Amino acid sequence: MSGLPSGWCETELGALIEHIQAGLNLKCEERPPRDGEKGLVKISAVTWGRFDEDQSKTLPSDATAAETARIVPGDLLISRANTIELVGATVIVEDVTRALYLSDKVLRLVVPEESKRWINYALKTAEARKAIQDASSGNQLSMRNISQENLRRVTIPLAPLPEQKRIADKLDSVLARVDACRNRLDRIPALLKRFRQSVLAAATDGRLTQDWRRSEGLSEVAAYPRVRLSFVATSRLGKMLDKAKNSGDLVPYLRNVNVRWYSFDLGDVQLMRVEPWEMSDLFVREGDVLVCEGGEPGRCAIWRSGDHRFVFQKALHRVRPDTTRLHPEWLVHSLKFAAENKVLDVLFTGTTIKHLTGVALANFTIPLPSIQEQHEIVRRVETLFAFADRLEARCAAARKQAGQLTPALLAKAFRGELVPQ
Repeated sequence: MSGLPSGWCETELGALIEHIQAGLNLKCEERPPRDGEKGLVKISAVTWGRFDEDQSKTLPSDATAAETARIVPGDLLISRANTIELVGATVIVEDVTRALYLSDKVLRLVVPEESKRWINYALKTAEARKAIQDASSGNQLSMRNISQENLRRVTIPLAPLPEQKRIADKLDSVLARVDACRNRLDRIPALLKRFRQSVLAAATDGRLTQDWRRSEGLSEVAAYPRVRLSFVATSRLGKMLDKAKNSGDLVPYLRNVNVRWYSFDLGDVQLMRVEPWEMSDLFVREGDVLVCEGGEPGRCAIWRSGDHRFVFQKALHRVRPDTTRLHPEWLVHSLKFAAENKVLDVLFTGTTIKHLTGVALANFTIPLPSIQEQHEIVRRVETLFAFADRLEARCAAARKQAGQLTPALLAKAFRGELVPQ
């Protein structure tokens, strides 16, 4: 590391460590300990920047754990084993309410109290993370280990003690604000999910277009009439895929995995052989709704890819609405609302693997306002969903930027640029 501020130096971590303490390696019950029980911490307890005592497991009642290995507030802990990205993760324990002890994979670094926060932050910098990763060993990236000897050899910058305190104080302050920002941003996707659910709820019970009905001079409705899907659409399953028996021309076909909610993923489209006489009955055309028979039964999307010659496999239902009575988008919204509220579950067959049979789908009852009101509902739902999509995209961009703040602030701090020199 070059270009350190005046008065700083580089030092091996071992020069600052007074002692490294490891814990037990015992078979435990995979749950956090309860009152009166003792537990060992998992590596996940120290992985994400804050100590998480829920990430622990319960020691057998007859196991003996030395009190010197008990975790207490103020401990500087480090994981000696984890994935390549997370091996060597550190935390300072702020609070612990359970009787938790060190494990063989979570070590305690005993260092001078006045340098503890400095060392914790220094080990999170990009340079220290790379040094730890390079010094770790293991045949797989999914589980790497760093020995105590190699850990001691990791070099970090060292500022004079007063400056260590000023920089650590500043990092405590600004990173707490970054964490608060990230926590707020992390709550937004769940809020947007609830927003979309509330939109669909209002759409299916008539509240979303209540003002529209008044403006059109229509009477209020207590609830939309419900009809079986077979009354307003035709449906059928696709072709059985049997490479040994299928014959005819090779054509692209849609599978269960190609259908997402409201859209298609055509990044992995495969081919099957279809006889010419089967083609007309198996082609998917504009406005058809493809519904998953298994996997996530009921998941569906509207085919909007024009005249591309696609057929569909038996894992999918092709629903072709009578568009004079049923808007395809209204069908998809109704199925989505029914799926999220477990209404579809009563139609499934199977125990471990659920299926939505053709008969069950045909008997699905759909709320059916007039076709004019369906068009207005779809327009409003699309407007509100587009708003949510834009907000979700902005949130994702903000979360990405927030994720870059911590390493940027650490880099600035250990260049001596975070506080005046």
